[in-house]
Amino acid sequence: MQQYDTLIEALNDLKARGFVYDFNLAQEKLECKDLNLQLDPHHFDIAEMYRFEGMTNPDDSSVVYAIESDQGVKGVLVNAYGVYADTASDEVIAKLHRAGQQ
Repeated sequence: MQQYDTLIEALNDLKARGFVYDFNLAQEKLECKDLNLQLDPHHFDIAEMYRFEGMTNPDDSSVVYAIESDQGVKGVLVNAYGVYADTASDEVIAKLHRAGQQ
């Protein structure tokens, strides 16, 4: 896996490698508004994950997930570390959490 110093560096490299779409958390799915696409947890995989700590405040941590759908759509999900707990289903949270443990 790659090593990045900043979130922007990670996003730029992932985009250059084909992860061009932005995903957001929806209640029980990941959503790509550009494609009007919603993915259940069993329709996507997390190819890569990168965690970034805030320079002055550890609470400013964020995570970048490189997402690949079973339809070949590749994109990224950027999230503040731990914040997804209130906005996603247990199944989506479990999948994101498993990626962080690998």
